[in-house]
Amino acid sequence: MNLLISLFTNTFIALLLISLAFWLPQLNIYAEKTSPYECGFDPMGSARLPFSMKFFLVAITFLLFDLEIALLLPLPWASQTNNLTLMLMVAFMLLLILTLGLAYEWIQKGLEWVE
Repeated sequence: MNLLISLFTNTFIALLLISLAFWLPQLNIYAEKTSPYECGFDPMGSARLPFSMKFFLVAITFLLFDLEIALLLPLPWASQTNNLTLMLMVAFMLLLILTLGLAYEWIQKGLEWVE
């Protein structure tokens, strides 16, 4: 019974906060709120300028290595498994794929900011 009460309470509070966050910003819509914001200054140009493709390549590379850390973080706990060679082989294959991807990016000069 306590589990049902806590689940109901948590669900109710979450739905209440989501609906408040959805409806409150729509109450006061005015021109300054809908205009692009540039540190308190009037916009100097279009807010829809394209980003450099190099920025996206570096960001994706960062995300890949962040994913590598997230996947290899449980490795010490997984070392208690019965099939240690399979677990290590999968970890080394993941590292190899990511290292080859980094080498490819490096060779293609995708990590350099200047052109």
